[in-house]
Amino acid sequence: MALYEPATKRRDLSGQLIMFGVWLFVTITALALHPDPSGHGTHTQLGLPPCPSVLLFDRPCPGCGLTTSFAAFVHGQFTFAFHAHPLGPLLYLGITVWAWLAIYGWIKMRRLDGSGPAFNRVIAGFAITFFAFGFVRMAFDKGYGGAPEQRFASALTATAKSAH
Repeated sequence: MALYEPATKRRDLSGQLIMFGVWLFVTITALALHPDPSGHGTHTQLGLPPCPSVLLFDRPCPGCGLTTSFAAFVHGQFTFAFHAHPLGPLLYLGITVWAWLAIYGWIKMRRLDGSGPAFNRVIAGFAITFFAFGFVRMAFDKGYGGAPEQRFASALTATAKSAH
């Protein structure tokens, strides 16, 4: 299995440049955020609502804590990053390695080959682990709601009162 294959046109490598750009955007955004001490809800700093799973069921979805984990990781808070979401740092590191391999290939005019069976097994294995972990956590982690959800509920109540 070769990691790269030759490319004849820069246009054939545009996906690799986009991948690096996505990683760069995620990293800069994570650096701009402050990890929420509750371990989840950092994404609300971007103007996004709290996780519907937490609001409706008071339980985390499989991705709850990923933004907090990424933000904590890039700020050097490694223990807290694993606490927020145990797979978050691994996912961020995997995306980082892939992004740097992609930009290296783009510079060297080599297409990063992610179509082999080994790569597909790694991605499938991570996806299965991610969702299995998420569903187990959703089943057993009660009382997950915290400060981000309370702030959201307070804001909704205040908006409803001011509308009357």
